Amino acid sequence: MSMASEELADRVRGLLPGGENIREQKMFGGICFMLDGHMLVAPGSDGSLMVRVGKDGMEAALRRQGASVMEMKGRKMGGFILVSGDAIEDESALGEWIDLARAFVRTLPAK
Repeated sequence: MSMASEELADRVRGLLPGGENIREQKMFGGICFMLDGHMLVAPGSDGSLMVRVGKDGMEAALRRQGASVMEMKGRKMGGFILVSGDAIEDESALGEWIDLARAFVRTLPAK
């Protein structure tokens, strides 16, 4: 795991509320934070953050600063946004993205 993704993972940990069914799972060569068994957010090696917003939340999320469609191996990942590292430099911006992901994932049945 890169230094950038480790630092971002630490920041994410500090912003996640206690009392929720949050766990960390190795995925995509780094860590993915899971809520109730569903992917929530995942720090990238370049300091970016993959955020789960759901297909219905894509349009609004893409209007936010630093957001783009998440692609893996040339394939667009529906329901996931990639947020550039410079757009989440301050804790309030990072917290907003985490809250957006939590709001969507809470609509899914627990695994």
